Amino acid sequence: MPTACLDTPTGPIRLTEEEDAITRLSWCDRTAPPEASDETPLLQEAMQQLRDYFSGARRSFDLPLRVSGPELQRAVCARLQNIPYGETMTYGDIGRLLERPARAIGQACGGNPIPIIIPCHRVLATRGLGGFSGQGGIETKVALLRLEGAASLLI
Repeated sequence: MPTACLDTPTGPIRLTEEEDAITRLSWCDRTAPPEASDETPLLQEAMQQLRDYFSGARRSFDLPLRVSGPELQRAVCARLQNIPYGETMTYGDIGRLLERPARAIGQACGGNPIPIIIPCHRVLATRGLGGFSGQGGIETKVALLRLEGAASLLI
């Protein structure tokens, strides 16, 4: 599987491509030696879109994505992609749309294989931030929401 690494304000990330789709975004270990990259045209485009996102020049991603896993995981990830830049929803909001309990939505958000691009950081608990499974946890979630101008929601 081709992979590529990119330094971002939230730490170094690794993108994985399978069969012409992005299938994973994960944070790299800062202390490990850099891994070899296979920068395919799709991975190059994904890295450029991420650079543009972090610079404030991009508000949405236009990439082929593939989420595998249970039906609920795929449904939640599809719904997350409809949350506009700088806006948020709660786990309960998404649960009502998908007719599933908020806790199940939270678990599916935690299993999102392509965070940032599939914006699980835009999903909050009814009272508070909720969680974030990426490197840095809540601090990364807050940084992403601030980048998008949603910080006023955090006060």
